[in-house]
Amino acid sequence: MAKQYENEFKVMIVDLLKSGLTVRQISGDYGLNGGMIRRWKREYEAKSGDFSKKREVSPEEQELKALHKELREVKMERDILKKAVGIFSKSGI
Repeated sequence: MAKQYENEFKVMIVDLLKSGLTVRQISGDYGLNGGMIRRWKREYEAKSGDFSKKREVSPEEQELKALHKELREVKMERDILKKAVGIFSKSGI
């Protein structure tokens, strides 16, 4: 199971990053993955410095996500049908 870090710890790491330390230095000092530190920084900036609150998703974003999911499913169904047509047309059935 992944290790959970407290919000205060994440804020401290981002503050160290903003103070001029590099990701590599912080990673070495605290034994953290560099990608995780960069992700925490992005989340910190996206959530205005509060890791505990969830990002609110607008109805438009929810609809867009649902439409993308539906599009993926329709494309997959189309590809399956194309393959089936190709198989049946070759076999002469």
